[in-house]
This record gives sequence, C-alpha cells and structure tokens, in this order.
Amino acid sequence: GVPLVFWELAHAIRLLLEHTETPYEDKLYSCGEAPDYDKSQWINEKEKLGLDFPNLPYFIDGPTKLTQSNAILRYIARKHSMCGETEEEIQRVDMLENQIMDFRMSLVMVCYNPDFAGAAHPHPFLPPSGEGAGEGFLTFVDFLMFDVLDQNRIFEPKCLEPFKNLKDFMDRFGALEKVAAYMKSSRFQKMPINNKMAKWGNKKL
Repeated sequence: GVPLVFWELAHAIRLLLEHTETPYEDKLYSCGEAPDYDKSQWINEKEKLGLDFPNLPYFIDGPTKLTQSNAILRYIARKHSMCGETEEEIQRVDMLENQIMDFRMSLVMVCYNPDFAGAAHPHPFLPPSGEGAGEGFLTFVDFLMFDVLDQNRIFEPKCLEPFKNLKDFMDRFGALEKVAAYMKSSRFQKMPINNKMAKWGNKKL
C-alpha cells in the first residue's frame, strides 16, 4: 500500500536504518482512491499507538515513540554518532537539515499543485554552487540530501548536470555498501514518492 502522508519523508529513514543495520518493520497504511482518498485505515489506529503527536511516519523502539521524520532520523543518528562531533560540525548539520527541508518543499509544492498539468514546471531549486553536500564525515543529513536530490533527479533527470560535486556526492553515497545493497533488493521501491493525491510521483514505476 501507499502511506497516507508523505511516503518520501520515510525514505531517508529507511536508508539510515539500512546503513546502520538496524532491524525494522516497514508498516504501510493505504488510503483510498480519488476523490475521497479514504484515510480510515490510519485514522482507526492513530490514537491507539501511544504517540504524543500522532502522525506519519512514526517510529517505535521499545518505550521510545517518535513522530516527525527528522526527529526519527536524529534519534537513529545519535545512536551511531552521526550528528556531528565538534560544535562547528553540529551547527553545519543543523543548518543543512533545515535547508534541505526547504529544498524538499519546493518540489512538493510543484508535485501537489492542482494545476500541475497546465503549470510551468520550474527547474528544481538547487543551491547556487551545489554547496553543502557530502563533504567529510557522514551524518544523517547526507541521507536527507541523497533522498531529496534523487527525487529531483527523477523529476528532471538532467537537473544535476551543472553540479559536479552533487553528482559526485550521489555516486559516493549510492556506493555505500548497505545503501547499494538495499537499493538492489526487493525491499526497495523507487516510486511512488508522493501520496495518491499528488499530481506527480504518486504511482509505482
């Protein structure tokens, strides 16, 4: 099935779980078809899970129950020292985390635009020099960056051509042993990356 809210927000979490060899169960909730997009499968369960802020994706690890995708990523990353070590590194991670989410939303706004078919589709937003991706230590923001760049690359295959450092980052990250194995496995689904009500990225390839 397709998750009710933002399939794409869970993808970076899956990549990090795979990279850190953390066992997990991938539970998916399906919503109905247009025009109602029935959400009863999720609504009937959401208040029974003990979540402070019931939402998707959620993550349950024993007594720990989290929602908000980046809170989940940080929780997993802290267990594996992947949030930056020095104060300067931590500041950079914090800044990039929020910058990447802005970057993600620029594509989301296009994909969920009701007038998608008739709208002009701008090139996905990229930082002017492609700065900030994949330099030095590996942190959870690399997983966010790979995920959102991959989505943009699916949307517009040539969008990374002007940015050699981003293309190199994608190659390096995609070659990580556990990431590469996951993306070649039957568990990996490249699409859909958006929910059924999106105008793009809402179907399996």
